[in-house]
Amino acid sequence: MYLEDIKFSLWADFIEREYLDGEFKELIEKKIINGATSNPAIFKNAILTSEAYKEQLKLLDGFSAKEKYEALAIHDIQKAADILKPLYDAGDDGYVSIEVDPFLCDDADATIAEGKRLFDRIDRKNVMIKVPATDAGYKAMEELIAYKIPVNATLIFTKEQAIGCAKAFERGLAQHNEAVDSVISVFVSRVDRALDKILVEKGVTPALSGIYNAAAIYNSVEALNVTNTRTLFASTGVKDNSLAPYYYVSELLAPNSVNTAPIDTIKAFDKDGTKEQKLPISQDIIDAHFEKVAAAGIDFEAELHKQVADGLEAFKVAFSEILEEL
Repeated sequence: MYLEDIKFSLWADFIEREYLDGEFKELIEKKIINGATSNPAIFKNAILTSEAYKEQLKLLDGFSAKEKYEALAIHDIQKAADILKPLYDAGDDGYVSIEVDPFLCDDADATIAEGKRLFDRIDRKNVMIKVPATDAGYKAMEELIAYKIPVNATLIFTKEQAIGCAKAFERGLAQHNEAVDSVISVFVSRVDRALDKILVEKGVTPALSGIYNAAAIYNSVEALNVTNTRTLFASTGVKDNSLAPYYYVSELLAPNSVNTAPIDTIKAFDKDGTKEQKLPISQDIIDAHFEKVAAAGIDFEAELHKQVADGLEAFKVAFSEILEEL
């Protein structure tokens, strides 16, 4: 737990084999991070650019591209889970996430089958199966939680998505009497990158839409009070120098929450970031900002739905590029 007083966790949004053997362990030992996340884009960059995967790939000659990918990814997830296990055993998160094939996002039964298969094959209790928040995804989340598999619901931009995830978790939990952890991953900075240029031209304060949208979703999730479910703030890296590198971590410090961020962002936050609680933010403040966004001619809900579609497509592209190379 990065901030014990408000139960705030900081997870590394990065997986790469050599990193796991070095800096990853150091960040855990220094109590800077207590979990990790991955996605197809992260594995694409790791597998296609690092020499650390060459030897294992030689042993996988003759396997299909997806079988090769899974073997490489599962090896890394198992390694990360083993390193994080002391934290998990101590009740301090210690989770690592792996995402199902993004091409299954509209097929609930296939997502369920793959989620169960990956979890059983990885064979570590401190693994979360990452499922995109689509209509099919909600059904899959319910079934996986019912199967007692921790779930990371991902690619969430709207309050409706978050509520759909929370209710799916609740239905899954109702099928047994065990605690199963879950997180609702709300994407933040992508919203600002899409809107800020227009907002500046219209005289509206930039770099707030993503924060306030995430804050509104956080309020909704907290109000539902689903057992063992937390909001996780994702897409919290900064892409230019107009903001402090730790901006989206410091501005979203909230009780009972997680932030998953790139390594450089985590280091900047740990060194210079504000460590004071910032959420919850009142709905009146949030509504006032989005009234200005609407007055600037932006259909914010339409933009959020576009971000969901674009995010799914980006994960599919990354996944396809890995498979093509393999």
